[in-house]
Amino acid sequence: MLQVPFYDPNKSYEENYDKGPFGGFAEGPERTSGEPFDYAQGEPRFNFLGQKVYTPFGIPAGPLVNAKFCKAAFEKGFDICVYKTVRSSSFPCHPFPNILAVKLEGDLTLEKAQTKLVADNNYSEPLSITNSFGVPSKDPLVWQEDVKKAVSYAGPGQVLVLSFMGTVRENQTEDEFIADYALAAKLSFETGAKILETNLSCPNIGNEGLVCYNLDMTEKVLAAIRKEIADTPLIVKVGYYKDDEDLQKLVSIVGKYGQAVAAINTISAEVVDNNGNQALPGKNRLRSGVCGAGIKWAGLDMVRRLKKVTGDRLQGTVKIIGVGGVTKAEDYFEYMENGADAVMSATGAMWNPFLAQEIKQKL
Repeated sequence: MLQVPFYDPNKSYEENYDKGPFGGFAEGPERTSGEPFDYAQGEPRFNFLGQKVYTPFGIPAGPLVNAKFCKAAFEKGFDICVYKTVRSSSFPCHPFPNILAVKLEGDLTLEKAQTKLVADNNYSEPLSITNSFGVPSKDPLVWQEDVKKAVSYAGPGQVLVLSFMGTVRENQTEDEFIADYALAAKLSFETGAKILETNLSCPNIGNEGLVCYNLDMTEKVLAAIRKEIADTPLIVKVGYYKDDEDLQKLVSIVGKYGQAVAAINTISAEVVDNNGNQALPGKNRLRSGVCGAGIKWAGLDMVRRLKKVTGDRLQGTVKIIGVGGVTKAEDYFEYMENGADAVMSATGAMWNPFLAQEIKQKL
């Protein structure tokens, strides 16, 4: 059953940032029964990129918009919390609304993603949503201090991951784009976060698509990042790869500069309202990312293929973080059985603050 989401899609990004989190996340570390939840059960036994955690499960970059949200997630037993993606300078959010429910029959296949999808604000199971924020960011002076708070909120067996990215600007050169990724990495490293994640599933300079699909750019960006973050473990967040050869190249590049691949982010599709009009107002928002139950197939497929590639080429030294369509406890175990080293849930966790507890009760 869907519960009150901890990020309220009926409120603006700024209102969520200032007044959230909501629902169960606002109620403290309680179970549905109202009893305190003890996330610490014995010694943490899972190794997540050098950090001991109770469960290799958490929330990916996106809905945990500040330290208050991270604190609430830790208290609810999400042991790996990714602070939303930050930039080297402040960046505005797309116009409201930023989240809508997408009406889907079955999986959002790549073929179906080329058609028009209907979206509204009526959320129901199986839940898929579109989110279109534009990766807003506070000024580094603001987010650096807030991230330090978020890091301190992690309890025993828990860890805060900080996500960052570069920014595409008008008339920007390739070198300037890479330098901005490096600056964002430097600023992120200064927060003391024990694990960093770079978001390569965002618009690229000079061509349509995602940075991660331009493998030459991917290598240049990762090389520049590694120079700024010493030996801090680095997760590389990517989209869905159709081509196995490209996936093999990606893993080889990550093996040089990073420790893990997180996949996937979303699947892009054209989103309209019930009258066939653009559902999300503003320029360049006809297509937006879809996540939730409809993309689980893609996340699982990437995990299976990454497992084969990393096993064949790197003996498992590049870890796999499965993301996409994890809305119930059984989904976590399915991802782990298919080769994931860790699993994360955004949409599922947003509408079920007790998802981590439900998983731990089944371990």
